[in-house]
Amino acid sequence: MEAVAKLRNCGLSARKMRFVIGNIKGKPVEEALNILRFTKNEAAIWAEKALLSAISNWENKSDLAFSADDHDLIVKRIFSDEGTMLKRFRPAPHGRAHRIRKHTSHLTVVVENRVPIDEPETTEVETETEE
Repeated sequence: MEAVAKLRNCGLSARKMRFVIGNIKGKPVEEALNILRFTKNEAAIWAEKALLSAISNWENKSDLAFSADDHDLIVKRIFSDEGTMLKRFRPAPHGRAHRIRKHTSHLTVVVENRVPIDEPETTEVETETEE
């Protein structure tokens, strides 16, 4: 079972975000959280929040019957796309204006469990028909 978390309109460019998330792709969740906690980068803070949200979504999706610690969760997919660009103007020499482009990004995190969840077996009641 997999769960998704999306972080929209983050105030960093997608390129800066990709430097950080490339380190945790395909790793177990515990190892990925340790990497993000000890990375000195603003993108690591945003990626950690999104990863924690994906873990929480996985626990809620499994009806809170299972803990993420009991199952081997991995970062199945994580990617950063470009978001909307905020366009601002700054004064320039000779009465001109220069455009400032402030980049944003969208971060998507998908976590999946390696250990399959054993769902309780349903017992079917057999009905006997009289003939």
